[in-house]
Amino acid sequence: MTRVLRPIGGFGVLNPDSKHPLKVLYCGVCSLPTEYCEYMPEPAKCRQWLEKNFPDVFARMTVGSAANTPKLETGTGEPTPVAEEEEKKKQKRGGRGQIKQKKKTVPQKVTIARIPRAKKKYVTRVCGLATFDIELKEAQRFFAQKFSCGASVTAEDEIIIQGDFTDDIIDVIQEKWPEVDDDSIDDLGEVKK
Repeated sequence: MTRVLRPIGGFGVLNPDSKHPLKVLYCGVCSLPTEYCEYMPEPAKCRQWLEKNFPDVFARMTVGSAANTPKLETGTGEPTPVAEEEEKKKQKRGGRGQIKQKKKTVPQKVTIARIPRAKKKYVTRVCGLATFDIELKEAQRFFAQKFSCGASVTAEDEIIIQGDFTDDIIDVIQEKWPEVDDDSIDDLGEVKK
């Protein structure tokens, strides 16, 4: 059984008029074949590059699609108001993710609290180390090693240490991080969770 492929026009259909190997023109802006430039974020730049470097190919491509997308004025190379409007609407590469968030001015205060667990067991909660630009993971490892117990970072700026170390922890924090002075450490005592 033999199959005859008829040129319908589209991707993957053999064209009897084409000569192999095919010569493909790649865009200097987006580095895709020129017929795919319209699907890129900035097709106007691709068209300007094509018009400047290959005017004959540009003329052939715009004859069929000129009715659909008249975005450049012929001859001037300047974008029309429609193209400028579309350019403003499109998000630039990186977008809002690159905008740095302003740091909230949180008062630099370290709070220490003792939270009861079962029977006569306690955990010590240390909050506010991140306001002094102290790496919480590093502090958690330091506390776990210093007090020979379990410690974990539980919230955005909270370290839980297994055991009651409220008396010792103030001296340990000042010894390890001298930028945390005595006035900025606040002992809340026993607190319910």
